Amino acid sequence: MGFNHYAKIKRILDAADSGWVVRRIHEPTTAKNFKGETRRFNHYYRIYDKHNEPIAYCKFQQLDLFAKTMNLDVNDIQVLED
Repeated sequence: MGFNHYAKIKRILDAADSGWVVRRIHEPTTAKNFKGETRRFNHYYRIYDKHNEPIAYCKFQQLDLFAKTMNLDVNDIQVLED
């Protein structure tokens, strides 16, 4: 099985203090999928700790995959706009 960035984010957040938040960053970004194809997105998400500092490696493009990995309903995730 290949590297799963979302699983890494879950491990980081499971070990972190509670109080993290998700912010939508309105800047274009790209990501390669498992097939090696480059996908383009017009925004990305970043997770910040309770001190409003970005948490390392916690940047992602697909909120639905993040929610699934975290065992959360996507509608229950509060996303702050930047």
